[in-house]
Amino acid sequence: MDLRHISFRLLEVFMSVVKTGSISETARRLHLTQPTVSLQIKRLQEAVDEPLVIMQQQKLHVTEAGHELFRTCQRVFGHFDDYNDFLAELKGGERGRCKIAMVNTAQYILPKLLGPYSNLHPHVELPLEIGNRAEVLARFERGEDDIYVFSHPPSLEHAKAARFLQNPLEFIVPTDHPLANQQHVELSELVKYRFLLREPGSATRMLFESELQRRGLVLSNSVQMASNEAIRVAVSSGMGIGVLSRHVLPIGDHGFKVLTVSDASLASHWYFVIRTDRHIAHAARSFLQFAEYNLERYLDAHWVRNELYVLNLS
Repeated sequence: MDLRHISFRLLEVFMSVVKTGSISETARRLHLTQPTVSLQIKRLQEAVDEPLVIMQQQKLHVTEAGHELFRTCQRVFGHFDDYNDFLAELKGGERGRCKIAMVNTAQYILPKLLGPYSNLHPHVELPLEIGNRAEVLARFERGEDDIYVFSHPPSLEHAKAARFLQNPLEFIVPTDHPLANQQHVELSELVKYRFLLREPGSATRMLFESELQRRGLVLSNSVQMASNEAIRVAVSSGMGIGVLSRHVLPIGDHGFKVLTVSDASLASHWYFVIRTDRHIAHAARSFLQFAEYNLERYLDAHWVRNELYVLNLS
């Protein structure tokens, strides 16, 4: 018999015989008959082509080959015990990988949840991908990640989205802008100035342009910029007006002022999105369950809109 064909059951019987020093005690413990135990030991000895145990003066003795096989079995079964522990941690969300892809603006939000979660689950890997909406949508369509974060989720049959945070938009102007010190302005007053906007397809830009279209307003001048940070710096430098999520605006004086636009209150929501046509990793499920019960603790409770129950994570 090839050693690779030795079953775990044979080894389990052998280990019990060595531990107990008795065929009859092994039979009792493993709920077998004594002839069955003797036959198993015989088969194992034939497989290794060496005597493993011998009877001398009605007492069972373990041979050198038997001792070495016993030590080998201890190592093998020990590794499988470790693997069982690993599987238990994996299924409990204590190990594994949770791949998250998020749109640019979400990088100002999600670390507030990822930090505490990572501290509680140090063996879970959290690779992150950050890109514009088109890039993250492409990753979603290819199924490259476990969780996606959008402020304008894809409306696809194999997508399930749950909002978790309101995303109010703010109009910001340079501190020396003609409108900077006005208590209230109207949207129609703003459109004659230059606007600094994200790329087409950006959720912020889509929401803003939809509002303009609804009101029949047209921008007189606009400049496209690649990131929220670029817009903030450009506004502070006097280039024009920006429309940004409140969550990306730093507290304090940073060279811009937030306008109160009396007739335009723009807001979207942040969503966790998963694909329903693929298995969700245990670690991803663990993170979403953590988020569901800790949004108000780690994010601004005023803006939290916890609808993660729609993902049916339990």
